[in-house]
Amino acid sequence: MVKIVADTTSGLPLDLARELGIAMIPQIVVFGEESYRDDTELDTDTFLKKLKAAPVLPKTAAPPPPLYNPVFEEAAKKGEEVVVIAPSAKVSGTVRSAEVAAQEFPGLKVHVVDSLTIAGNLASLVLLAHEWAEAGADAATIVARLNEWIPRGRIFFLVDTLEYLQKGGRIGGAKALLGEMMQIKPILTIRQGQVEPFEQQRTRKRAVARLGEVVMEQCPRSADGRL
Repeated sequence: MVKIVADTTSGLPLDLARELGIAMIPQIVVFGEESYRDDTELDTDTFLKKLKAAPVLPKTAAPPPPLYNPVFEEAAKKGEEVVVIAPSAKVSGTVRSAEVAAQEFPGLKVHVVDSLTIAGNLASLVLLAHEWAEAGADAATIVARLNEWIPRGRIFFLVDTLEYLQKGGRIGGAKALLGEMMQIKPILTIRQGQVEPFEQQRTRKRAVARLGEVVMEQCPRSADGRL
């Protein structure tokens, strides 16, 4: 048997993960001197309220290795292998945290997969891995299949304001101000595990319309496609 382990950067609903038996590890969100687990201590509404009120962007921290311990301990008792599907190592330290945690369980086979992605694309990989595990695939097969699927993934998104890109240092204040005045709406993507600009549009309406076009161009309908 294989235990699938994911984390909250996948956006996979916690209720669904529990129902499927997928272990979910939280990320840590830090506002000033206060830190919160994003699975039980900070919901989306509270996060957005804090974000709007914060003078600087909050920081995120990868889950500390000990958070993996209960999952790994249970897997070891059951004689399971573990496949951890983590967000891109270029945007998160989760891969490293899982690897460090695995060192405490030398008798347990833990496979840590760098998905090179995040959010919904990551959730799709997690659900695929769960399906393969339920069908009886072993850990090595699941990892090999994930590595085949990872390059096929595409993720595109747009931001409604340049404020947080400016706060995060991705664009300068003057450029952000000009962009807001001109109603520039950048469409972003993830390439090789990191966020990069794809293109930009004037006005949110045009950006939303173009986003739909990009998705259809880059991800045409396919019998084996996944959302």
